Amino acid sequence: MTRLDVEAYADAAGIVLVLATGFDDCIVGIGEQFNRAFVVYDRAKVIASLMRGGLAWEEAEEHFGVNIVGAYVGEETPCFLTTSLRM
Repeated sequence: MTRLDVEAYADAAGIVLVLATGFDDCIVGIGEQFNRAFVVYDRAKVIASLMRGGLAWEEAEEHFGVNIVGAYVGEETPCFLTTSLRM
């Protein structure tokens, strides 16, 4: 799923979806729960993207935990999916 797909979905549904800046290639899809929707990202791809940006694995993990998954921006806060227990 692309950023354009997410934007088209949000427009069609008449909702707001928050996208994480710089991680368009990490989008998995749209998650829904009760009365809300949110963008879902692949956690491993986000970490890999941070490492391509120059961070070591440990630094990428810390940055992810504090600044990305730890950032609450309202009910539309994106979700990060872990697909493997191997990290």
